Amino acid sequence: MKMNRPIRVIVFCLLLASVPEVKAQRWLGDATLRLCAGWNVGGTAPVGLPASIRSLNTYKLQPNLSFGLTVDKPIAGHWGLETGLVFENKGMRTDAGVKNYHMDIVRGGQELEGRFTGSVTTSVREWMFTVPVHATYAVGSRLTLHGGPYFSVLTSKGFSGAAHNGYLRVGNPTGVKVELGSDEATRGNYDFSDHMRYLQWGLGVGADWYMGPRFGFYAALNWGLSGIHHSDFHTIEQTLYPIFGSIGFTYKLKNKTSL
Repeated sequence: MKMNRPIRVIVFCLLLASVPEVKAQRWLGDATLRLCAGWNVGGTAPVGLPASIRSLNTYKLQPNLSFGLTVDKPIAGHWGLETGLVFENKGMRTDAGVKNYHMDIVRGGQELEGRFTGSVTTSVREWMFTVPVHATYAVGSRLTLHGGPYFSVLTSKGFSGAAHNGYLRVGNPTGVKVELGSDEATRGNYDFSDHMRYLQWGLGVGADWYMGPRFGFYAALNWGLSGIHHSDFHTIEQTLYPIFGSIGFTYKLKNKTSL
């Protein structure tokens, strides 16, 4: 008899739950459990600024909060393995000056595609669950360095904005010139949210520093290796990568003691 997918998932979870608790206690016996809370600062950008992007007019900080629980398991000597689950936002809001920038917009109910010169406002929203898989190195009792890959699954996403205060050459750089203003009726709007990936991955490095036995601070840099849009999305010609630094607080719930 074949089981449908929900039943298979339930059976799998029950099998996992049937693993003797004593084995989990042994594995976590010398591990360190940490709560972390912080703030991500950065943006989604191409690697190397293309000639079509001439200036960054404004950059507005976003409420990019991060909350998580991590486990640091000693392996050998100063080395260890860190993993966990982090719920975070990697958002961005910018206004940039561009020239001959490929755009697909909607203006007054009409869809237009071509080369735009003027200002482009972009708003990005990415709420996600992130799982880091990092090697750690303890530099004494207060400082720990870590680095390795991470994997993120998005729960909410958005990529939208407007082309304004400029003009669009329809089709190609010598096409019909369409003036774009700054208000709702005359600017060109776009929304590429449906083309965003649900799964992202990249590399992260960072450090944790403790003031005492439990309370400390952390700083990290996470560099996405997958673009935020699907590979078959070409309206934006450059691949945009999420590149964010983070700072915050960490608190040890359990510090190398048996459960």
